[in-house]
Amino acid sequence: MFREIESKKVLILGCGNVLLGDDGFGPAVVEELGRGDLPGHAHAEDVGTSVRGILFDLALLDKRPEHIIVLDAVDLPGHEPGEVFEISVEEIPEKKIADYSFHQFPTTNLLKEIQEGCDVRVTILAAQIGAELKEVGPGLSEPMLLAVGRAAEEVIRLLTATAQEGGGPPPGGIFPLRRCGRILERE
Repeated sequence: MFREIESKKVLILGCGNVLLGDDGFGPAVVEELGRGDLPGHAHAEDVGTSVRGILFDLALLDKRPEHIIVLDAVDLPGHEPGEVFEISVEEIPEKKIADYSFHQFPTTNLLKEIQEGCDVRVTILAAQIGAELKEVGPGLSEPMLLAVGRAAEEVIRLLTATAQEGGGPPPGGIFPLRRCGRILERE
């Protein structure tokens, strides 16, 4: 996977635990994307509950993708079950940050560091859960099954837009580790 991280302009991370019902949304979208042909400048990876480690590795690399798309399920008021929407790093629900120690947007700080300190565009595509978890087991609710296709279409739209922008790092280029935010400062 690290070869893809260093060589692709866009990295798509499907986050979630497939054994916790609707939380398996991110991996399901990555699976759906795998059924089609992703453009050559993108790579999709089911990271399950390991997103923190991958983001940490990304922050340490000399060469990073220009754009990271994170796919995950959330429970936010004001959204309908299965609704797919974009949230900013700052909008990640407090509950989502603390739910589990290794997955989650622990990551919130790492995402922010990667976005602001490493000049990587971060897009979070979230889907509103359709059902509360009643028992541990795989399987998405009906609204989330429908959301998978909508999210995959949105990812393809984002990839098309990235390709049309011509790529290239954001102004200022991709910073080496010593310039990649306060937390990762090595000087």
